[in-house]
Amino acid sequence: MAMLSDRPHTALLVIDVQEGVVGEAFDRDPVVARIAALVDRARSEQVPVVWVQHADAGLQRGSAEWQYVPELAPDAAEALVHKSHGDSFEGTDLEDVLGAARVGRLVVAGAESDVCIRSTIHGAFTRGYDVTLVGDAHTSSDKSVWGAPPPEQVIAHTNLYWGHQTAPGRTAAVDLAAEVRLRGA
Repeated sequence: MAMLSDRPHTALLVIDVQEGVVGEAFDRDPVVARIAALVDRARSEQVPVVWVQHADAGLQRGSAEWQYVPELAPDAAEALVHKSHGDSFEGTDLEDVLGAARVGRLVVAGAESDVCIRSTIHGAFTRGYDVTLVGDAHTSSDKSVWGAPPPEQVIAHTNLYWGHQTAPGRTAAVDLAAEVRLRGA
């Protein structure tokens, strides 16, 4: 159970699955399909879906690149958090959204593995949340020109280290989309 003991609920957090973020991402179509299936499952199990949408100087709000991919359609009743930093908690109302829904556990999917996913899972963990990363439902573009490993290695490394993350009173886990539990721990 999360350190946030008064928050017994789980939410699916879908981060930055936007045209300009995942357009050239590794394994884009299968990852987006798994995220879409998770969204459908969350809705059918009445688990809140929280959408995160990034904007900055390179990804202008309102542009075609800023839009969520067409395979994913946030419902008007679902929370949409706008951010401009890697960590979805920084400078946003995400904490307020999760607190109002009494969420203490996050199931995280989206992009990019080596930037916003990593920042957000660490940000959530340090704030007291239990965090499950969906190991086959996050992706990254190729940044090897700047010295990064190929995206499939970035994804594998993120899954490896997150599966061994520890802290008092919190859990970190990596599960596959088909196996992740959306309700309960």
